[in-house]
Order: sequence, then structure tokens, then C-alpha cells
Amino acid sequence: MKYSLRAGGKRVRPALTLAAASLFGGEAGMAAAMPSAVAVEMIHTMSLIHDDLPAMDNDDLRRGLPTNHVVYGEDVAILAGDALLALAFEHVAKATEGVDPRRVVSVLGVLGACVGARGLAGGQVMDLESEGKGDGEVTMETLTWIHTHKTAALLVASAVAGATVAGASDEDVGRLRTFATKIGLAFQIADDVLDVTSSSTVLGKTSGKDEAVNKVTYPRLLGLDGARARAEELVAEAKACLDVYGDKAAVLSELADFIIERRN
Repeated sequence: MKYSLRAGGKRVRPALTLAAASLFGGEAGMAAAMPSAVAVEMIHTMSLIHDDLPAMDNDDLRRGLPTNHVVYGEDVAILAGDALLALAFEHVAKATEGVDPRRVVSVLGVLGACVGARGLAGGQVMDLESEGKGDGEVTMETLTWIHTHKTAALLVASAVAGATVAGASDEDVGRLRTFATKIGLAFQIADDVLDVTSSSTVLGKTSGKDEAVNKVTYPRLLGLDGARARAEELVAEAKACLDVYGDKAAVLSELADFIIERRN
């Protein structure tokens, strides 16, 4: 568990949680959201451990290190992922302080939904089913559905968790949902582009995997320039959701820019 959790990474999801909490609750909101920030990184790490398994994407490199199952075996890797998922919920339930219990329960529900059939798991199933299919069989609509669930769902949960514990209104939470969905899709497009244009050394994971398994991606449907343009469009739309908050949302806006400017 520690091996994968401490392996580094961009920590975009916990940063999103804390930025959302800061927007609506300042420093006190960030403090209240820290358990949720830790939890979303645990959930993300679980998803990476399981995603790298031979039964899934069968990868041996993650964050510049051998993947969990390469080091500890498939059996232990599966259990490590399961344990991280359980610990994420336990940590939110036990460590969140000074927050209305109803809001804590709401966060737990949001985290549960983002992992299940209407979130990561459902998106991963559809992603696996799309491998080896032609462009005509996997449409833009299908690809967007896959990554709204597989990629964007946890980013949405991250933003919503931070906003919720900080006392945001339903209207504010709705804006953050839209914002995070759009940057989540932009994140996936950037990933697809980097898989084509970058190296394993820079990425910290095996490059060229999508083409190797004949997976339909945004660059494959739109071309590299078209994919980049779509990512920029999504980020612009996401940032427009924050206009109502003015400069208070500067960190969230910077996170949105980072999504498509990153190199790994």
C-alpha cells in the first residue's frame, strides 16, 4: 500500500479537493477537507494498481517505478488496492472534524458512486470492451462516456468532496461538478496525446500502449491537433464555470491550465 501511495505522481485530485475547499471555506475549509484529499489519492492509487494488472492493462511501469504486482505479485497487488479503497472511506469517516455529519455522509456517497458501476468500474469495463475495435465501432459519444466515468468521475468527486465539507451550496457544488467533468475529459485527452508524443522515461509509464492494443483514443478520432484543440476548448469551458467567483477561484483556474500543459 505504501509502495504505490508514496511513489509520487502529480497529486491533481487532492489538490483539486483542497482548492475547492479553500474557495468556499478558506483555511478552515482546507483543514476540514484534508481527510477527503487523502482519501481521493488513496482511491486513485487503488485504481492505478488494479489498472496495471495483467488482467487489465498489463503494465510494468508506473510513476517511474515497477508496478505493484511486479514487485509484490498479483495477489498482494489486488489486496493492496482493495485495502486502500477501504481505508479511504474509513479515513473520511474517522478523521473529518468540525463538519456537519450529513455533509460527511454526502461525501462518502459521492466517493462510493465515483468508484462503482456508474464511475471508475463502469468506465473501465467499457474501456476494456473498446480495445481492438475500429473507429466506426467506437464513436466520439462512446469515448466521451468511457472517460466521463473512468477518468472524470474521480476528479468530480474530488472537487465535490472539498466543496461539500467546506459548506458550499447545492448551486456551487453543481458548478464544481461541471468544472471537474470538463477538466477530467481534458485530462484524458492530454493523456492520450502524451501516449503518442512522449517517452516512457518522461511519462513514468509505458508510452505507446494505446496503439499497441488498438484502442480508440481522442487523437485517433480527432488527430493530434484536433485533440489538443478539443482539450483547450474544454478547459476554457471549465474556467468559464468559475467566472462567478472572480479571483477567489484562481487556484482552480490554474489547475485547469495545468491539466493540458503538463508533460507527464
